Amino acid sequence: MAARAALDAAVAAASRDVVLYEHDRSRFFRLVGLFCAGQGLLWAYLARFAFTALRPVPAPGAGTDDPLRPRDNKWRFGFTASCLTVGSLTVAAGWLLPLRSVARLTLLRGGAAVAIGTPGPLGLGRRTLTVPLRDVSGRAHRSQARTVPLKVRGRPLFFLVDTAGTLREPRLFDVTAFKFRF
Repeated sequence: MAARAALDAAVAAASRDVVLYEHDRSRFFRLVGLFCAGQGLLWAYLARFAFTALRPVPAPGAGTDDPLRPRDNKWRFGFTASCLTVGSLTVAAGWLLPLRSVARLTLLRGGAAVAIGTPGPLGLGRRTLTVPLRDVSGRAHRSQARTVPLKVRGRPLFFLVDTAGTLREPRLFDVTAFKFRF
């Protein structure tokens, strides 16, 4: 108990920013972003092709009908909508996944706030979110899972902390950012 009080006092009196966690996976997220953007273009092209080239043709008179050739526009519109849906969901996943993966977690001077650094959308650039420490809550201990969720009050999704990253200050990490608060 005395050790925890001493650690809490050290956090409150921190005179500089302290990096608690780091895990640089920028190359991976750029590749994921490239893949998702490519998939989005592929599915958009396939939707355009389905809409323009797969028009129904009239039946060839009294001959036998081809059962594989659609005779109305329902199939064409459904296939086009399906392609657009798959493509947009793939791009959305590539946009959101890097924004929720923590690359750097920094306890700011004074110990009252943390900066959560993530890769940018589609893995391009960097993004930093500064939140008060009281609004950050760890949902599991780092020894329980490979990827540990970090909840930020007011944000709809969890931030994900990969345990393969480097913990610079493990004890400080556990009692500040990953303390269960709400």
